[in-house]
Amino acid sequence: MEPVMPPSATIQRPDVGTDTILRVAVLSTGGTIEKVYGERDGSLRNRRSPFRRIAGRTRHPTVRLVHHTIMQKDSLDLTDADREVIGDAVRDAMPTADAVMIIHGTDTLSVTGEYLCRRFDPLTVPVVLTGAMRPFEFRDTDALQNIHESLIACRLAPPGVYVVMHAKVLRFPGVVKDRRRLTFVSTNPASRKD
Repeated sequence: MEPVMPPSATIQRPDVGTDTILRVAVLSTGGTIEKVYGERDGSLRNRRSPFRRIAGRTRHPTVRLVHHTIMQKDSLDLTDADREVIGDAVRDAMPTADAVMIIHGTDTLSVTGEYLCRRFDPLTVPVVLTGAMRPFEFRDTDALQNIHESLIACRLAPPGVYVVMHAKVLRFPGVVKDRRRLTFVSTNPASRKD
């Protein structure tokens, strides 16, 4: 089988080179990925974002992360007003960022992705939503994998709204959570980038 591209080839957005410092605005909203265990009461809740600890476990010498906690909510508790706040934060971040990454709960991530897709048409940068099926604090978390993949998508994906998880990059509109397989799938084959 022939390789899709020569081994020495590099994929990149034309506006962001591989050695260019990529400016990524990271917006935390909560969700499973950011749930923290409370030793006193044994609860698992969105209290404070552990994103700085997550980023501290990754190596990204050509990425400058600017982190903002927008809210700390389980995504099942997000309202339309919360999505407007997220949208306003995306709008405010875009002028000084090469990409925007949104840390989000998986249960209603698709609702937020569809909202952002409608609100920002066209976009000037990629907006990447990601989360995890298990909290960062769990040993078998998928959080680190999803953050790594999202940073790669921030560098490579053209402007648009995406969900990046589990070795897939899916472009909105038409992305939903497959609750049986515990991952995201595209209902629009033209939007698949995996």
